[in-house]
Amino acid sequence: MQKARHPDRFVDRHLGPDARGIEEMLAALGVQNLDELIERTVPAAIRIARPLDLPAGRSEFGLLREVAEIAAKNQVFRSYIGLGYSDTVTPPVILRNVLENPGWYTQYTPYQPEISQGRLEALLNYQTMIEDLTALPVANASLLDEATAAAEAMTMFHNLSKNGGNAFFVANDVHPQTLDVVRTRAQPFGIEVVTGDPAAFDFARQKIFGALLQYPGSDGGIKDPKPFIEKAHAAGALVAVAADLLALTLLAAPGELGADCAVGSSQRFGVPLGYGGPHAAYFATRQEYVRQMPGRLIGVSIDAQGRPALRMALQTREQHIRREKATSNICTAQALLAIIASMYAVYHGPRGLKAIAQHVHGLASQLAKGLALLGYKLRHGDFFDTLAVQVEAAAMGDIFSAAESRRINFRRIDAQTIGVSLDETVTAEDVRDILAAFAGARTVPDLTDGDSRLPRGLQRQSAYLTHPVFNSHHSETEMLRYLRLLESRDLSLTHSMIPLGSCTMKLNATAEMLPITMPAFARLHPFVPRGQAAGYTQIFQELESMLAEITGFDAVSLQPNSGAQGEYTGLQVVMAWHRARGEPHRNVCLIPQSAHGTNPASAAMVNCQIVVIKTDEHGNIDLADLEAKAELHAKNLAALMITYPSTHGVFEEDVRRICESVHKHGGQVYLDGANMNAQVGLCRPGDYGADLCHLNLHKTFCIPHGGGGPGMGPICVAKHLAPYLPGHAIVRTGGEHAIGAVSAAPWGSASILLISWAYIKMMGAPGLTRATKVAILNANYIARRLDEHFPVLYKGKHGFVAHECIVDLRKVKRDAGIEVDDVAKRLMDYGFHAPTTSFPVIGTLMIEPTESEPKAELDRFCEAMIGIRKEIAEIEAGKAGRAQNVLKGAPHTAEVLTADEWERPYSRQHAAYPLPWVRARKFWPSVGRLNHVHGDKNLICSCPPIEAYGEV
Repeated sequence: MQKARHPDRFVDRHLGPDARGIEEMLAALGVQNLDELIERTVPAAIRIARPLDLPAGRSEFGLLREVAEIAAKNQVFRSYIGLGYSDTVTPPVILRNVLENPGWYTQYTPYQPEISQGRLEALLNYQTMIEDLTALPVANASLLDEATAAAEAMTMFHNLSKNGGNAFFVANDVHPQTLDVVRTRAQPFGIEVVTGDPAAFDFARQKIFGALLQYPGSDGGIKDPKPFIEKAHAAGALVAVAADLLALTLLAAPGELGADCAVGSSQRFGVPLGYGGPHAAYFATRQEYVRQMPGRLIGVSIDAQGRPALRMALQTREQHIRREKATSNICTAQALLAIIASMYAVYHGPRGLKAIAQHVHGLASQLAKGLALLGYKLRHGDFFDTLAVQVEAAAMGDIFSAAESRRINFRRIDAQTIGVSLDETVTAEDVRDILAAFAGARTVPDLTDGDSRLPRGLQRQSAYLTHPVFNSHHSETEMLRYLRLLESRDLSLTHSMIPLGSCTMKLNATAEMLPITMPAFARLHPFVPRGQAAGYTQIFQELESMLAEITGFDAVSLQPNSGAQGEYTGLQVVMAWHRARGEPHRNVCLIPQSAHGTNPASAAMVNCQIVVIKTDEHGNIDLADLEAKAELHAKNLAALMITYPSTHGVFEEDVRRICESVHKHGGQVYLDGANMNAQVGLCRPGDYGADLCHLNLHKTFCIPHGGGGPGMGPICVAKHLAPYLPGHAIVRTGGEHAIGAVSAAPWGSASILLISWAYIKMMGAPGLTRATKVAILNANYIARRLDEHFPVLYKGKHGFVAHECIVDLRKVKRDAGIEVDDVAKRLMDYGFHAPTTSFPVIGTLMIEPTESEPKAELDRFCEAMIGIRKEIAEIEAGKAGRAQNVLKGAPHTAEVLTADEWERPYSRQHAAYPLPWVRARKFWPSVGRLNHVHGDKNLICSCPPIEAYGEV
């Protein structure tokens, strides 16, 4: 008798096309089966001859049962460890309607603002919240974590510096993980990181270009930063303050104290701990530094009708445009988590946030009073939520044992100091338990209110969060309707395919998402004793093993918490390997001209000299140019960064020769894993010559994009690079010669690793391989259908594309004056998000349908594109004007179409419902076409007054 297997197979839920759809697409391509398609698409020399060695696929039911058993291995103690992480209450209305809602988490980065107004407003709320609480005039829309934000501040200050200093001061009460990441970032540029007591620092003895202070300190102390800031400014240095957002509702803001920049985490504003992430960091600075500020920035502009509309501002700062000259390599940020934090502030409002802060501080003051009655002294008399308790060294063990017996975690600051950090989940009963752990055999004193421990001269007097959005939605009814209103303005995967090339907008299955909000995963502090995280440890070990098998590499680091962060980490590992071999001079990085913008930006972050490699007319790397430049720079060659399949959407036949050429001259081959969705189960980078790669888990392995984050970018490396995988200042991880930390938490955004683990476990080796084949099939089907209307720019040796295709619109610009942007906006009227515009070739669209889209959806998209081509043909024939036509007028809002006056030379009917099926599936853009120039010339990056929305 055969072993019983649940009949419901996840692979059938994940893949879009059914058997009939696959047969019809294969017939359209003129191939007999999927295997023949792969033989004609993927070079035989690199295909693997065996199945992947992975666990068998699981049903959703079976996977969820297994993950529940693993979750039970985690122990959720009450963690008072602090260090920038706090337990928090995620309001259920936000948990259910944002974090667990695919209408929010399956959106893409808002590059098409007309169909992204909801998340743009939520992110503008976030920026406004940060600007108000920090009292600085401009804030970005989130960074990866607090430590990364601090490192970005250092980099910004270094770029701005005019005083000739090459040292960066870090106060000795900054979180240790932040110092670790700052040091890692400083190393390639030879920046000296100096630590010490700000009060004792002698500016006359050492010239610094910038400094970082913690407010309150990592051990809870609150010190006035103004004297240090004034001295730093007098010496020509700039100062960043890493501040606790909740504390800023009661304490004077960094901007009021003279800070040039404020950084920190918004995690305690309703975002689960998740064993370290994902969490949204914030970054605020002075207006004059806005063009040097890293990260994305949401701004207010107007649409074609002159009404207020939101979009991403000053995009010319970003890596996809400025490449190695960008302010940062940041691509993915933490949009979804920033939205949750902003909604927490919207829901509670300024009075609610202040009340939470007063509650936390009140309990901390009661705890301090109780500890004093037990005879303990505190390191600091002024504090917000964290107490540094001085104890006899001999008593430490007893206190920690008593705490463990009560399922409590404290922080061991040093041999004679215990840290206790409180949060909004703490109750009076919890405080009594904490006191009991310190009391030993003594009687626990009764709790009585303690006096405020906030320093008088630093108590906040200024107002914050005065905008109506933070003062209107405090009942659940109002909040629910506001969340649904914003959601309704955004196109997500719940509406239609998002065919963005190189972005892999595939299914984010519900079964993959469910574990991240399980309390056993969501409420774990990242620095708990390892024994309390046995469930997570199992997930990490299994995921690392599966990713190593999929890529053909020997070791994996899960620490990088974005794809760009993975690139940066990988290059740091390569440079460490060169240094260890006595070749620190190797600093030349070869990068094809077709590469993602993050590649040169990441190479610049490790201080590489970037040499650009040409591509030929077929979209392949120009081998002659590569070999010539590799030989020319042989003495200093560090690495080649290559994307495979190429960003032109083809499998290059000579990839082995490319790798051999670089190795011949002493370099390493870094493979950008952005297009791994075309390789899983068919070929492995480690087999065909690459030395390392990063993986975009938010692409190939199903972590949702969240409207611009979170993401994860683990790196997979060959054996010789494994010793240099990143370590961490608090939790031992990485190789024996580890580079410094690249993320605040040892496993980055740990909780969302569950999503990729679940995806691989449910698909199994056959399912993953079939998914890759279907992704290639879907892309080739679209390429074949559209080729006669919009020529496919690049094809492989046998006339096929990989998992994406580039269609050429340059002829229609010449013949009809139609730009790529016009087609992108007209697609909104058909109900689709545009493909990737003008990358990697100006005047083109890059289309990636993924394996999750059924043939019917592919056909609808193709019909929309063909319909648009017919509309362009009318312009070419003179039946429609070049300046006024249905494409130039797109997208069409309901407000425009129902206005009393209609003076356009085409019908309202054709504008709104260009094809019969659009009527039943209509998605209405909430604003007309954005005026980007107006927004950058009139930069407004906080919530405008409510009256603005009524003005024209």
